[in-house]
Amino acid sequence: MRTNETYTPDRLSGISAFVAAVDAGSFAGAAQRLHLTRSAVAKRIGRLETRLGVRLFHRTTRSQHLTDAGQTFYQRCTKVLAELSEAEDELSAGALTPMGKLRVTMPVQIGRQCIAPVLLALAGTHPQLRLEMAFSDRRVDLIEEGFDLAVRSGRLDDTPGLKARPLGEQTMLLCASGAYLAANGTPQTVEDLADHERLMYGRGANLYQWPTLPRLPEASAATRRTPRFVLDDLVALVEAAELGLGIACIPRWVAMQSLSAGTLVQLLPQTYTPGTPLHLVWPDTRHPSPKLRAAIDALVGAVPALLGMP
Repeated sequence: MRTNETYTPDRLSGISAFVAAVDAGSFAGAAQRLHLTRSAVAKRIGRLETRLGVRLFHRTTRSQHLTDAGQTFYQRCTKVLAELSEAEDELSAGALTPMGKLRVTMPVQIGRQCIAPVLLALAGTHPQLRLEMAFSDRRVDLIEEGFDLAVRSGRLDDTPGLKARPLGEQTMLLCASGAYLAANGTPQTVEDLADHERLMYGRGANLYQWPTLPRLPEASAATRRTPRFVLDDLVALVEAAELGLGIACIPRWVAMQSLSAGTLVQLLPQTYTPGTPLHLVWPDTRHPSPKLRAAIDALVGAVPALLGMP
């Protein structure tokens, strides 16, 4: 077991000297920033390399640049020093005020419509809070990529080192335009859907399967049309439905505006369509920061209504 000597001030000073040398581009520049001699900076970095057992810099008489190990170590060190700085700021402000940079990753479309507005409103009430929001449908590694919080749609993986909190459910609705229904008839049962044009969400062979369709009898399933339209954008899917090109299965939060405007009509409202869960996920820490707690509380308080949940 390692003892507390692992975290001595000398070790932290070595890390500070290393980061300063990278940021300044030279040992001399780091010495100027830290108010030390160039020799003192070099000694601290040398002791750090000895403890780590790796070389952090390639050095020549004219230049220095990071090794691969040095680059990896630099990325981790800058994050640690930034967190220490933010911890000091929080304590000096009473440890209750959301402040510093909060990095959040979220799916593109639900992020734009339901998540970002809540976080921007939160930042508006806390001037010392800085936001960095990444919109991507890719499953991000929070710890590896340095995010404080993620919004995830769908079933969660059992990932160690992460905590989660339910944010709501994305109820799916079957919708079509009045023009499409006038031309093709209104389905009265789930089985009737097999004979209608389906607007599918997905990419290539990865299509979102409507929750109602797997229960269709074999005879009806055999007559099911091959989808003519496959789109990987929910806004475009709504537009296609409004143009009368077919029936779409879309989340309630996407459909609400069109249903209110009358450009889409909900079909088979009595048919239960299982929802897709939405969660907040963040790295497990003993004491979540005020900025993280404030963001979680704001999202849990506002997003269910934006999803159209009762």
